[in-house]
Amino acid sequence: MELSKVVSVLEELAPLSLAESWDNVGLLVEPSPPHTVSTLMLTNDLTPAVMDEAKSKGVGLIVSYHPPLFRPIKRLRCSSWKERLVVQALERGVAVYSPHTALDCLAGGVNDWLCGGLGAGSVDVLSQAQCSGPTGHRLEFRVERKDELNTILSGLTDIPGVSYQHSTARSADGEVASVSVSCPSSALTPAVQLLSKHSTVYSTLTVLQVTKPPLPDHGQGRLCTLDQPITVALAVQRIKSHLGLAHVRLALGAQCTLESTVRTVAVCAGSGSSVLQGVKADLYLTGEMSHHDVLDAVAMGASVVLCEHSNTERGFLTVLQERLSARLGPAVSVRLSERDADPLTVV
Repeated sequence: MELSKVVSVLEELAPLSLAESWDNVGLLVEPSPPHTVSTLMLTNDLTPAVMDEAKSKGVGLIVSYHPPLFRPIKRLRCSSWKERLVVQALERGVAVYSPHTALDCLAGGVNDWLCGGLGAGSVDVLSQAQCSGPTGHRLEFRVERKDELNTILSGLTDIPGVSYQHSTARSADGEVASVSVSCPSSALTPAVQLLSKHSTVYSTLTVLQVTKPPLPDHGQGRLCTLDQPITVALAVQRIKSHLGLAHVRLALGAQCTLESTVRTVAVCAGSGSSVLQGVKADLYLTGEMSHHDVLDAVAMGASVVLCEHSNTERGFLTVLQERLSARLGPAVSVRLSERDADPLTVV
């Protein structure tokens, strides 16, 4: 299957518009076209071991949950392991794609999967995702003279991205036109400058910022409210079972014990410090938090379970494998990396 068609399926399953603005998602490495993909491999992190595995299995596309390219690269040298991976990918004709926070924010994505191991209950988004697209503004003003209205509308037409509507109403002083202008942020200054040349019109001007509507069920983090309260000990047991872990790290909240009741769980896959900060819940579930953020949570009375960063994400790749296989069909074999693992182990 052509790489472009596989990428289209990946973007349909987890729209890149859901990703955080700071993230680096999508197709990161593209071999010279035409490039066909018969084997796709999923991994949480693209490491040298995973790249060698991809070569041995004839993989044409690596989907790495974490983007191996994050900061801008000014040169490609084999002395740097990340730059060397890019060089090897191009030499071997392997494309690299990363969905990262698009999968985190997705309804039915990584965070919802992480909630699934806690038990039956309701799930709410902690930080709602917004619709994609540039921020815009609406300008509203009134014009009394028809010739002045025509001049203003003609000037607005010349500004890229601007659209307008107007209606006319009769008043005691004659006809007055009410104009509503929609424009992107890039067109706001020239539009206001145009109106400022007409002092009477400018005095009636109102500028409103158009906010993006939220996307229901999409966004960072989740708050899970269990139908049946459980103990901290049982919550830990369920988390370990769901993630296939022998050990997790636990910080008991102030005045809490292993038998304390858990009804609400704040969840964030990966690094949860910023997303979970200040959230009221009986338990925090995430991969990692800073020492001081854990202390803050404990002081609030919330117990904290840390599973190591990628351990809260990797299990979702099985779900993604099933979804991709269903969409791509027999033309593309979707595999899970056997070399991918969290770099930290308990010894």
